Amino acid sequence: MKKLFAAAIVLAASAFGAPNLTGDWKLNLQKSQYGPIPTPVEVMRKIKLDGVNLSMHTEQKTVQRDSSSDLKYTTDGKECINKVTNGDAKGTARWEGDTLIIESSQMNGPQELKSREVWNLSSDGKTLTIQTHLTLPQGGVDVKQVFDRQ
Repeated sequence: MKKLFAAAIVLAASAFGAPNLTGDWKLNLQKSQYGPIPTPVEVMRKIKLDGVNLSMHTEQKTVQRDSSSDLKYTTDGKECINKVTNGDAKGTARWEGDTLIIESSQMNGPQELKSREVWNLSSDGKTLTIQTHLTLPQGGVDVKQVFDRQ
């Protein structure tokens, strides 16, 4: 009976679909926390979620330079490869209820860099919070980014 009830909850949740992440998002610097990592001056992210296909274009300004990136995932947990500054990054994206989990890794010389992002959309759909745990050779770092829908 418990298994049947759990299956019914999963089916009901999937009937409502994934949260609507599609749109333009601006980093709210006052609500974000970067810890020991230098805080950017500005971050804009354009997200498109079409079925299981997730793409994001990010423009970031820092004190040193401006940069952009384009990443693509499928939210069905299949591995995707993205071209990034230091080579290829392998990653997966999957839903856990209304929470999107993106895990990725890339080699930086002989060292592997890993990240685990936990995405949550506010109930009103206006705020996207991304909690990231970075695993670096010198240890782990946690970053919280809060984006406002534009």
